[in-house]
Amino acid sequence: MLYDMANRFLSEEIVPHYERFEKAEMFDRESWEKAGAAGLLCASMPEEYGGAGGTFAHESAILEAVSHVGVDGFGIALHNAIVAPYILHYGTDEQKKRWLPKLASGELIGAIAMTEPGAGSDLQGVKTRAEKAGNQYRLNGSKTFITNGQLANLIIVVAKTDPEKGAKGTSLLVVETDGADGFERGRNLDKIGLKSNDTSELFFNDLMVPTANLLGEDEGQGFAQLMQQLPQERLLIAGQAIAMIERALAVTIDYVKERKAFGAKVIDFQNTQFKLAELKTEATIGRVFYNDCVSRHITGGLDTATASMAKYWMTDLQCKVVDECLQLHGGYGYMNEYPIARMYRDARVQRIYGGTNEIMKLVIARGL
Repeated sequence: MLYDMANRFLSEEIVPHYERFEKAEMFDRESWEKAGAAGLLCASMPEEYGGAGGTFAHESAILEAVSHVGVDGFGIALHNAIVAPYILHYGTDEQKKRWLPKLASGELIGAIAMTEPGAGSDLQGVKTRAEKAGNQYRLNGSKTFITNGQLANLIIVVAKTDPEKGAKGTSLLVVETDGADGFERGRNLDKIGLKSNDTSELFFNDLMVPTANLLGEDEGQGFAQLMQQLPQERLLIAGQAIAMIERALAVTIDYVKERKAFGAKVIDFQNTQFKLAELKTEATIGRVFYNDCVSRHITGGLDTATASMAKYWMTDLQCKVVDECLQLHGGYGYMNEYPIARMYRDARVQRIYGGTNEIMKLVIARGL
């Protein structure tokens, strides 16, 4: 029921404006507020904090609808299933009451600032520094490739509170950007794909952040918090992958049933049939694996290695399937008016963010 509702909302409220968002390289705040009013933000947050009281399965239904209708640039998955859970799991009751209802309504748009110009998958290498000054932190540093970066007004920042302690000196600070002196947004980065999703540079120049905005009871818990939440982030990416795989196959099957070549429909050629049979089989395997991971995650049984398997294998498969589907479109597949062209551009980053697929293999190998 939630999937159907999300599909209907996105088709009616987002799809008609999506080309405009692609050209603007950003959504508008009104779309976020509409999504909040429709119950599509923070579905897995408890009702006492403004959410719908669901689980990751509900977030999965929403993110699948986003990909199935083809509005992959709408950054609500990160907002819902990455940013909000950090506050739920590690925030004080006061922090939860203060921020989660506004995230659920769309008044606040969430982002998480991990990556820096010199630190990507290696989170221990972050240079952003938070120095305590009385009941505040003085935050200095820069971040890049930050999803929702132009619109976000609540940003979880990964910073070093004690650089001498390495990973144990890392903390998470929640920055409320509205009216913040010392906070600056850089460029809305010019990406290959996911054009409608604002992805930005962020700068912190002697930004004063209240110590009450530290996530966790003590400093130095940030790295452990990140590690605990990364499996869900990687499962989220896997979910985006399988949903796009299914859409790519659906639009391609429709296309080859209509398109003719050499006096026959493209679907009638054995090569087309065999190729689609292979892709459909792999997509089915992917769907079963993903659903099993979601089931395990809901009961607390999804380990880091398995989440890494899902992220790396599903996104590799996503790029393969979309490429093969574009090939079956022929020259039309290279035209932007066809959905497969946008999927081809949008898919590629999936193998990079959330930890590169090479890092995923290292994580898996450690447990062998």
